[in-house]
Formats: sequence, C-alpha cells, structure tokens
Amino acid sequence: MYKVGWDKQEIHIIPKGYAMFGYGMWTHRADKKRTALYARSISIQHYLSTPLIFCCLDFGCITHAMRSEAIKQLQQRLGSSFQEQQLVLMATHTHSGPGGCGYEALYNMPTPGFIPEHLDAVIQAIVESICNALQHAEDTEISITSIQFDDITPIAWNRSIKAYNRNPEVLPRTEQETHLALNRRMQLIGFYRQNQLQSFISFFGVHATCLGNTLNAYDGDNKGYAATLSEEFLKQKGLINPVAIFAQATAGDVSPHFHGHKQQKIRDQIQGEQEYQYAQQNGRYQSELALQALSQPLNRIEGEIDALCTYVDLSNIEIPAEFSKGIVDARTSQPCHGQAFFAGTPVDGHGAPKVFTHGMSILAQWVRKKRLANPDSPQYAKYQALYASQGVKNIVMEAGDKKILGQNVDVIPGIFDPLIGEMNKQIKAGAIQDSPLVPSVVPLQLIQLGPLVLVCCPGEITTIAGQRVMKTVQKIVALNPNIKDVWLSSYCNDYMGYITTFEEYQQQAYEGGHTLFGQWTLSAVQFKFQQLAQQLCIAKDLREYDQSTRPKPIPKQELAKRTNHGNVKTAASQGGGG
Repeated sequence: MYKVGWDKQEIHIIPKGYAMFGYGMWTHRADKKRTALYARSISIQHYLSTPLIFCCLDFGCITHAMRSEAIKQLQQRLGSSFQEQQLVLMATHTHSGPGGCGYEALYNMPTPGFIPEHLDAVIQAIVESICNALQHAEDTEISITSIQFDDITPIAWNRSIKAYNRNPEVLPRTEQETHLALNRRMQLIGFYRQNQLQSFISFFGVHATCLGNTLNAYDGDNKGYAATLSEEFLKQKGLINPVAIFAQATAGDVSPHFHGHKQQKIRDQIQGEQEYQYAQQNGRYQSELALQALSQPLNRIEGEIDALCTYVDLSNIEIPAEFSKGIVDARTSQPCHGQAFFAGTPVDGHGAPKVFTHGMSILAQWVRKKRLANPDSPQYAKYQALYASQGVKNIVMEAGDKKILGQNVDVIPGIFDPLIGEMNKQIKAGAIQDSPLVPSVVPLQLIQLGPLVLVCCPGEITTIAGQRVMKTVQKIVALNPNIKDVWLSSYCNDYMGYITTFEEYQQQAYEGGHTLFGQWTLSAVQFKFQQLAQQLCIAKDLREYDQSTRPKPIPKQELAKRTNHGNVKTAASQGGGG
C-alpha cells in the first residue's frame, strides 16, 4: 500500500500583452485568459521512503529557473523530507501559456525579456500544490495500464512523415497514413481508494497546438481540456478535488492537426472559436480513453520507489561506437539552430517566408564553405568538428558562440525581424555577454515506481527516438526481475529543443533543424540514460554518478538588464515553431 496525495493550484498570471511561449512569434500575445492554467501535483510514498512527486504545469516547457527556484523553496519548507531527485516537473506543452520564465535569453526574446512576476507565480503554484498534496496523503492503491486509440479516432498525425520513413525499423507510411506513424497507445497510472478511481496520470504524445498563433488568450489547449473534463467527471462521482494529469510522451513529430493531402486547406477551415472547439474535442478524446481504461483497478502494483537525476552537458559528448553507427570520434557540439527551425512547421506553426529561409540556406552553405576552405586557418579544426557534428544542417544560428550566419548577432540589421532587433538591443545593453542563449547542461531522470521505470526527458522527442531510448533503458533494467515496464515522459525538468533519430535528422525538417546538439543528439541521450539505468540497478549505497553538476549561474547584472519592466511591445514579426 502507498500513501498518495494530490492537489492543484491555479497559476495566477494576469495577461498584460506579453508574448506567449511556443510559436516564437512576436505577435502571439496574451490580452486575456480563456481557461485557468494549473500546477497539478501528485505525491507517492512507499512506507517510510522519501515521497516521489509529480507536478505538471499547463505551460509550454519547464525551465531551469522554474526547477531550481521550486527546489529551493521546497527544501526550505520541507527540509530533509524532500529530495530533489524525486521531483518530476512536467509541462503539457500548451502553446497558449505565458513566456518569460527562463533565465536563458533566446526563448524569452519574443516576450520580450525575462518576466519575474511570471516566474514567481509559477513557483508559488508549484510549491503550494506539492505541499498540499503531501499534507493530504492517504492510503491508496496504484494501478498501471495502457490503452490504444483506435485507428479512426482523429487524435493525432505525424507531421514529418518523410523523416519518419527514413527509420529502418518502421513500416513506411504513405501521406494517407500519417495517423498511424506514431505511438497511439496511452499509458496510465491510476490512484484508487475503496476500488474507486480518485486521480490519475496519463502519458500520451501529441502537440498541444490545436490553438494557432493568431489567438490572444491564455489557454490549456487539448491537455488542459482533457484534465478539466476528467476532473469534472470524477467530481460528479462525489470526489473532492480530484487531479488528472495529462502529461506528454513522444510528441516531437506528432500534431493534433491532419497532415496529408490538402492539409493546409483543412487547417485553414479551423479558425477563431472553432479552434477552441477543436482543442476541446481533442481533449475529450484523451479524457474518455483514459477514464475508460481506468474504470477498474485491474493491474495493481506494489514495490519500492526510487529516483535518479543527473545533469549532463550535451554540447560535448563523445559517442560510444554502440550508438555512433561505427563512426569514430562522433561527438555532439555547441547548440545550433538550422534553417529548418526558422522555417517552422507545416500546419502547426509556419515560420519565416520561404524567400528568407531559402536565402538563409544559401548563406549558411557559403559560410560553411568559407570556413572549411583553408586547413591552415587557426579556426579550421574547430569548424571541422562543428560541421562534422551538425552534419547536413544548414546552420543559421550558433547559439553557443552567439553568431548568426557566421556573424556576431548585433551585426545583423534588426529591420529584418523584431526578434533580431530585440537581441541586438540586449547585446548592446550588455545583457547576454556571459549568459547562454539556450540550455546546454540539462537534467536526465529515471523514476522507479514498483515494476515501472519512467524515463524523464527534457526534450521534444520524436516517436522513434523515444522508442530507442526506452529500448536502451529496458535492456539494462531487464536485469532486475521486478521491473516489467519502461515508459517515457517528455518536456520534463528543463527544455533542450528536439531529439530526432540520426536518420530523421538527415531530412532536416523542423524537428531536425531544432535538434540543437547535432546529428548525434539522440545517441548522446541514449548513452547517458544507459549509464543512469546501470546505476538504478545498483544498491543505493553503492551508486556512483554525478549529482553535483548544474548549469552555470546566470550573471545577475545581465539578467536584470534583460528583465522586462512592463515595457510590452506590439511590433509585428515573422516567427514559427511547434
């Protein structure tokens, strides 16, 4: 028997016209609130062990600022009864939630800048929901199960079918079969008292992009609607304050919009109020399937809980031959954004016009050729390693070196894009000289709940990339006869962009262009999760793994210079993403 508690707290952020996080668009601003956004928490304790805590936010992503500040406050309030490696922070990845909550500079550019009041509101909701969940823990039975969406439910489509079909282990799918080129199985953890479902966690990968980038309100999108519908259903059963978490899984290449013949025409028919109805329907599909699967506690579990969390620098990992296709000296590199990143995604979030992205490609290729033309150049070895790691990507932005198309960012005229203009402004103000544009040191986490191991990944991971990570972990933990299942949760604990397979990366669709650390990114993630899984199989007092590495502190004076003090901008911009 476990002791389990749950709670949810609204994230109280007043819409003031700041840009939302997700689409990366200067014009995608929140002037009102359509639905409440929540922090939903569930704590699980086995006998006298330290509680395992899941907290899911109706947000686009988790940032290191969110996790580190929440941990600091939880340690102050809970003392030794709280251990940070047992905290799983997850995001639903709604693209209609607040921005400005990260210490790193790039993803805050549209907001514009860092918004302390947004971060404070998030931390308050996280901490209060967790403390309340711990306080109200009672004896609870836990059941795990999974259930498949049938082939005809219009819940999700693969948006990068050409990249998906490059994977040797898949059955190639046609343009008419994109709904089958994904994992249509939902995995669930249910919490029961007196054989009655009380609360639950769902894992199913689909982007929360039912709502497009022309709307102007905070909204939980499909995952938020799924949670609300499920909680309302449980309340009608007489339950008080039930919590339904709809977390993400392998959502990287999975869209809630149709992808196939005439896809843009079909998407354009869903506008305005219809987008909210579409999001509600998608959420309803998820809610109904979850409640169907959890109607009875069929697969009760028992056993210990355990957790491991380590931070790794993804910008410089040597890939073992096991994961490098036999290529010697394969490595990751500094984070780089490709032309495909700036082009955006089909249907979900278009980026810059084709004429601009085509020009980016031409210039990126010219920069590469120029850098590699002279082997005697003092920078030749550096750039040779960079391009070997980044492969076919047409590099537009080197986030590590803060360069665009080979030039310092502030050299590029801001007239081309207000986001570049904002970056120029921050550079000239001395706001990002010693600050990273994006995270490179990110947390990888494994959770054991009885016979289940959950892989907690900080990136947007594609369907097949996620399968490979789970197989890597499964191969190691299979040595423990008590472990039966390995699942994956994405958008956990921080944000590292995308993770594609090596084969998908070669297509350089949006997902590959946003796989920051090069074509060996997945290999690095597999390697590091393999090492962590090996530690999970060792007695706790014999484990030896890095528990001290963390991202370098952001210079306070620089963070202050890029903090927005109410100066909300309204200029138009090109942007994109998903």
